[in-house]
Amino acid sequence: MEVKLKTGRTLKIKKDISLDERDDLMDSIEYEWTDDGQVKSVKMMNKVMTKWIRTCLDGDTSDKELIKWTLEERTDAFIKIQKELTMGEGKASK
Repeated sequence: MEVKLKTGRTLKIKKDISLDERDDLMDSIEYEWTDDGQVKSVKMMNKVMTKWIRTCLDGDTSDKELIKWTLEERTDAFIKIQKELTMGEGKASK
């Protein structure tokens, strides 16, 4: 699946992410919550985004390439990948 970032960069998300890889990625996100249940912050965000990008994108994810990306592109890619990997979780099986 291809996604387009706000900056125009086009990325290809791998189709063959295993459930174990997906769970490892989801477990790497550590949220801090406010008393009223809102997300206050995310810990280790840069490390987490790089892990998601390297695992999930089909293409050059080398240090040499990723250092060219802006923070906005890394964040946008992370959000789009996460959305794609978590689609369908809201529907329980019968």
